[in-house]
Parts: sequence; structure tokens; C-alpha cells
Amino acid sequence: MNKTATISESEEIIQNNLDYTLFSWSKQKGVAPLAIKNGKGVYLYDYDGKRHLDFSSGLMNVNIGHGNQRITDAVVKQMQEISYVTPSCVTKVRGELGKKLAEICPGDLNKAFFTLCGATSIENAIKLARMHTGRHKILSRYQSYHGSTYGVMSAGGDPRKLPADSQQAPNFVHFDIPYAYRWEYGEENLLKDTVSQLEKVIAYEGPGNIAAILLEGESGSSGCLKYPAGYLKQVRAICDKHSILLIMDEVMSGFGRTGKWFGFENHGIIPDMIAMAKGLTCGYLPFGCLMVSDKIATAYDDKMLALGLTYSAHPVSCAAALETLHIYEDENLIENAAAMGKYVDEKVAAMKSRHPSIGDFRNTGLLGCIELVKNKDTKEPMAPFNAKPDEMIVMNKVASRIKELGMYTFVRWNYIFIAPPLCITKEQIDEGLAIIEDAISIADAHVI
Repeated sequence: MNKTATISESEEIIQNNLDYTLFSWSKQKGVAPLAIKNGKGVYLYDYDGKRHLDFSSGLMNVNIGHGNQRITDAVVKQMQEISYVTPSCVTKVRGELGKKLAEICPGDLNKAFFTLCGATSIENAIKLARMHTGRHKILSRYQSYHGSTYGVMSAGGDPRKLPADSQQAPNFVHFDIPYAYRWEYGEENLLKDTVSQLEKVIAYEGPGNIAAILLEGESGSSGCLKYPAGYLKQVRAICDKHSILLIMDEVMSGFGRTGKWFGFENHGIIPDMIAMAKGLTCGYLPFGCLMVSDKIATAYDDKMLALGLTYSAHPVSCAAALETLHIYEDENLIENAAAMGKYVDEKVAAMKSRHPSIGDFRNTGLLGCIELVKNKDTKEPMAPFNAKPDEMIVMNKVASRIKELGMYTFVRWNYIFIAPPLCITKEQIDEGLAIIEDAISIADAHVI
């Protein structure tokens, strides 16, 4: 008897995936994935016809929404012409995309090195920083995430790297950036003390050894942790003082997510390199880019640039990226992200007054995070940093309720993320926040 005749299509699809594929950041037994058939705008649809509101844009990458056929058409057209050429050859779309990115990026960030994803963008930024400066150390934030390949895993400060800690890459140094909600010594001292700590680390490590400081344009999966006001300007000045390069990781915060093209633009600075991916093609195809200043690029006019990838500047991915950039502009998605972000701020502020478990909400544009606590006075988190399974009981119930009510969003430790596609409307935000509010009631029952 045919085994598949006794189970639904959805069950068969899920079982095949469980039997023959591995899942990221998960125990391999007990996972319960959604089997997604298609998507449109802010919604995903499974094989049973159930609709799921995607309130975290996949992994904060599907900025233009699901199912935009303009990308399909651009990809098909390119594949009908040429699907692949070696990176030593060029295509029309490669040059057009590079030109468009140069127009978008501020200052003299005019040269694009095309990569495969966020991790490979940052890996190449680290290589280039070290080659260009002749220095070896990279400084980065403890509570940050830059990818999971060896170099960027070591550069990041996310605890997901800890199981592979014994194999980490050398010459990465971390520093802390406290955030106002959990800073106990007065917000007026936060900027001064945070900058002072960075200056001490630089002095201890030797500024002449430091190739670059690597920071996210805006914090993402670590909890949307805000920089103290004026912090990135001071970091830029410190880098200039010591001839240290500043690399901004815009993989998550780039391409309209924060209401501007790039997250760092909310802070009035211009970096030396920008690492990009996610919103560059919105997940329609894997792709990344490292934008480099003219000052760095011209140093390789007469010497070899020792960077290379088989699929660098892949024509089909370039076509997807170029059309994606046009969609941002044609559909006013960046302006909508800024406006809808303000609407989310207002709505969550009202929710905060109704729910004793909402301790804090941090948001820039449509990159936001609700932090749940057991007590608003003590700020004890509903689940601690790098929580163990037995510390996630309440938050797992919250996450299960969100899923049950027809929403897909990123829930981590005591954080619920709000990062929907930039095409979202007020009505769809209301729909999503109503689901979150229902689920948060579970956490409210555990407030002490």
C-alpha cells in the first residue's frame, strides 16, 4: 500500500523534510515546521489553505513582500539571455546594479564587490580591512550577530557561536554597548561611559593593531538594542583618529528596514564599507554585496585585489537585486516603513499600558522588538539571555499561541520581533498586534 495515500500532502511534505534535511539552530527531533505553498504581500499560505501573517519578513529579509512577479520576470528575462558568466567577464546588469548602489550609498561608497549572502559580505569586509590596513584585529559588539561561517561567527557576539567556540577564528575582540533600558547608572552617563569603555579596549589592544570596528547599522536579532544617542558619531571619530576602518553590517537593517536606505543613516555617519544582503534581493535569490569606499578601492588599481567567489556578480541574482531596488522606489516602501514604524510605536505604547509583562519596546522604522519581563520594577526577563529549555516554558507558550493564531514571527528568549514587510498597511499591523496582544496575555499571568 502506498504510504503517501494515508497522509495529507502537507504531512508528506513535512515528513520528507524531517527525514532527509537538517534544520538550522534546532534540535532535529521535535521541530514542527510550517509547509508553505505560496505567499502574497505580507501573507504566507500553507498546503492546508491556512493563511499566516508574516510579521518578521521571513528572517527580516522579505522587505518587498512575498510573490512580487516583477522579480520573477526580471530573473526569467536574464536567464533567457545568460544565466552565468565567470566574474572575470561582465554583464550589463552587473554594471547597472553597481551604478544604482553607488547612487544609493552616501559619500564615496561607489565600488561593489558582489557576494552570495550576508556572511560572505562580512567575511570579505574583514579580509579587505586586514589587507588594506596591514593590521589584524577586528573589534565588534558582544550582543551582535554577523553570520555563522567561521570568521563572522567569531566576529559576532551571539551565543549561537558557543558550541563551536573552540574552533573560533583568531584576532576578534569584543566590547559591550549597554542599552538604556538595562543601564542602572543614569542615561546621561550612558554615552560617556560606553565611549570610554571602547577607548580603553582600543588602548589595551593597541590601536596600531586594529584593522576595523564592525557594527550593525541597527541592532537586529540580539534584541534591537539601541545605541546611545550620538554613539556612532563618536565611533566614527575614534576610527578616524586611529586610522581604523569602520564596517557597517547592514544585512538586516539595510534597504528601508529602518525607514532609510541604511540603518547607519539614522546616526549621521558614513562608514568605509557596507555589508549587504537580505533586503538586497528580499530573499527571492541568495545574494550579497560589499560596498567599498573609493579611498580603499583605488589602492588596488595597480595591485591585485585578493578577493574572489565563483558566483560573485551572478547575473541572475544581479537582475533580481536591480529590480528589487526599483520596487523600493516605485512603491515608496522606504517612506511607508517610516510611517508604519511610527504607527507601530503608537500602538505598542498603548499595549504597554495594558500588559504588565511588556517591559520595553525598541524600534526603528519596522525593525522592532517587544521585551517581556516578569516584573517591570526589577526588569527580570521572562526568559534570560541565552535561555536554557526549562527557562523558555512561558515564552514557548507565547510563541505557540502566536503560531496557532496564524502568525509567523521571530520569538527569541524574552523577545517578540515586529519586522513585517515594508508594504504592510495599518490594518495589517492591527491584525498582527492583536495576535501578539492575545499571546502576551499568557506572559501577563506569570508577572510577579
